[in-house]
Amino acid sequence: MSFYSTNMNTVNMEDISKEELELLNSKLGLHSLLRTKKVNIAKALKETKYAVEFRKRQEELIKMQQWVIENDKKVVLLFQGRDAAGKGGAIRRITEYINPRHFRIVALDKPTDDERQQWFFQRYINQLPKPGEIVLFDRSWYNRAVVEPVNGFCTNREYEIFMSQVNEFEKMLIESDTYLIKFYFSITKDEQARRFKDIKENPLKRWKMTPVDERAQELWDEYTKYKELMFDKTNTDHAPWKIIDANQKSKARLEAINHVLSTIPFGS
Repeated sequence: MSFYSTNMNTVNMEDISKEELELLNSKLGLHSLLRTKKVNIAKALKETKYAVEFRKRQEELIKMQQWVIENDKKVVLLFQGRDAAGKGGAIRRITEYINPRHFRIVALDKPTDDERQQWFFQRYINQLPKPGEIVLFDRSWYNRAVVEPVNGFCTNREYEIFMSQVNEFEKMLIESDTYLIKFYFSITKDEQARRFKDIKENPLKRWKMTPVDERAQELWDEYTKYKELMFDKTNTDHAPWKIIDANQKSKARLEAINHVLSTIPFGS
């Protein structure tokens, strides 16, 4: 009986299958084994299995996009969630290998003076996909459901009007032969604080912190109140929310991809 011992774990090599050994000997497996000073076979095997599964799902995303292109379908993916919940990272993984000519990532800045005087949804309508295109919104019209009222960026009347119109707006969108998937990335208060600390301490990430982010912990309960109202009013049969537990980024990204693949009927 042979064992592999490290400072972190002890692995019975007889418990590792032939397939798992081949995984560890692959390029992905060797990278997982050797990327840290302390070798941890169990962790490396878990990471490698995840990486292999993730690669397979990304290959399926390519097939899904090709179906969208060939059949002139329109797809909208909305990514909402608390600050530092991992929305941007999930979007990057989804779009990593698909054809850049047939998708767009939309992250709108605050509205211009002209846009403030338009119908609220107009600036988003201008960003909707054309046939054969996927559009991913890094935050969306749902800013008015949570971020704006919490931070005083809209009036109570503007909030109420939005909440009375959004379900019909989405129904019209879907009836125009558009697939709409709404993600909400959910993290705990402690995890958000940890991620904010990491961002502030990393000179390559500091630009991500905004004045709104700085107040997110202080306003946590207010965000929770409006988030729950949003779910209560807008989790409809025609456009339900997919809530992702995003405390673990890798798991959240895979879950989001799997949901897209199971919702878009590209295999039928």
